[in-house]
Amino acid sequence: MRKLFIFLMAATAATMIFAQIGADTPIGKLRYAEAAINKLYVDTIDEDKLVEWAIIGMLKELDPHSSYTNAEETRELNEPLEGNFSGIGITYNLINDTVYVSNVLGGGPAEKGGMLPGDRIITVNDSSIAGQQFKTSAISKRLRGPKGTEVKLEVLRGSDMIPFRLVRDDIPHYSIDAAYMADPTTGYISISRFAENTPAEFREALLKLRKKGMQNLIIDLCDNGGGYLGASIDLLGELLEPGSLGVFTEGLNSPRRNYPVSPLGADPLFDSGRLVVLVNQYSASASEITSGALQEWDRAVIVGRRTFGKGLVQRPIPFPDGSMMRLTTSHYYTPTGRNIQKPYVKGDEDAYREDIANRFAHGELMHADSVKLDTTKVFHTLRNGRTVYGGGGIMPDHFVPLDTLENTKYLRSISAKMVINNAAIEYVDAHRKELKKLYKTDDLYVQNFTVPQSLLDRVKALGDAAGVEFNAEEWDRSLPRLKMLLKGLIGRNVYESQTYDKVYNQTNPIFLEALRIINSDEYDRYLGD
Repeated sequence: MRKLFIFLMAATAATMIFAQIGADTPIGKLRYAEAAINKLYVDTIDEDKLVEWAIIGMLKELDPHSSYTNAEETRELNEPLEGNFSGIGITYNLINDTVYVSNVLGGGPAEKGGMLPGDRIITVNDSSIAGQQFKTSAISKRLRGPKGTEVKLEVLRGSDMIPFRLVRDDIPHYSIDAAYMADPTTGYISISRFAENTPAEFREALLKLRKKGMQNLIIDLCDNGGGYLGASIDLLGELLEPGSLGVFTEGLNSPRRNYPVSPLGADPLFDSGRLVVLVNQYSASASEITSGALQEWDRAVIVGRRTFGKGLVQRPIPFPDGSMMRLTTSHYYTPTGRNIQKPYVKGDEDAYREDIANRFAHGELMHADSVKLDTTKVFHTLRNGRTVYGGGGIMPDHFVPLDTLENTKYLRSISAKMVINNAAIEYVDAHRKELKKLYKTDDLYVQNFTVPQSLLDRVKALGDAAGVEFNAEEWDRSLPRLKMLLKGLIGRNVYESQTYDKVYNQTNPIFLEALRIINSDEYDRYLGD
């Protein structure tokens, strides 16, 4: 009888809620469930969290890219794409609970104040941040602030503690990591993401490289996960004939929309001249729009590995509390109608996330003939009629396999323990002035610096101290890559950020193949000319 009484009380309460809300529609049912949990659940409920969980749960059943972010996550996601913030103008790495300055942005407060790459920030406004196990977001909150406000720093450089008083200013988020001449006639531009300022940065880089004699261009989109659609279309405006279709979108509730390209200035800066685009399995979204359009207009040779396959368009839907839902509303299609999106099963996010690992396991990243092309989805390029395939991602014109020989377990272990970074920072602390005197420019450094045996011995010692068991066979296999990493990190700390790219590209198989193709008759054969 007691159990029946409790059941009847619960049923009566539920009926009252039902009567107040009504549950005869799907949305009414959802509201009814939330109200019932909030009023009847045995323990205290955080109603905000409850609603968040419901939104996340609904989106998870739709597709792999519809998502929800709370207010803080939304700010962190949007900031790199929106162009500017107020701070001191540095990038940094958090190594062993210490903030190491990795780059000092030109013209920013930190550069004007005399800070250098390799400096270690010990205190911010008299509060210690060294050894405190802060997250990077907590460090950024201390360094950033309203424009015109002052921040006090104590910085360790070698064995010297140096005080700084810097006035925060607007700091641009640069999306172009490197722009330099790869040879006397070939420019190289590396783009890390497609942000609001990317087209303007790209145009500026093109103008500088043209003054240096650029006739051919390599654009590096490897590891570029995308960003703003508009940035991709504007960038294409500098490379294609004005009015050319860059991409189109279409969905059940979103009619087809075409995106023709146009330059930022009166005319495109590089709509003729040889062009090669580098991509890999982590090139996604706007990177795929860019490479797909250039491939289909027979404007560029695509070199590397099949791209990620992210062709779902998310519409941002902000909430009053600063949180945001990014809801998939349509598909991206290349100019010929290829659907960029790779296949997925609704609700099976784990399988989708494991796709890259599966490509590796099946040999696709090492062997072109292991790539599963969907031969039922055949398309032809718009000028020369070359055959390209749909089914997800952009398949390059020239495949470059992933080299796994040098990436040994030993190298991965000492890298994860920050051994390589620490060794490079130690070397810079001891030899910065000597390096600047020996190599007046980073080009001279890249051409002539050799990693000394003493530094390699130091890496071994730091690895032992970090508890990484030494493996002679793996050490020998990884030695070329280890030397490249050390040389690149030292160069970045002594000169500028793109010095690392210059060093890396000396051994980067995708870049080296691109440089070879752009300077040979093979280029025209790939485009069908």
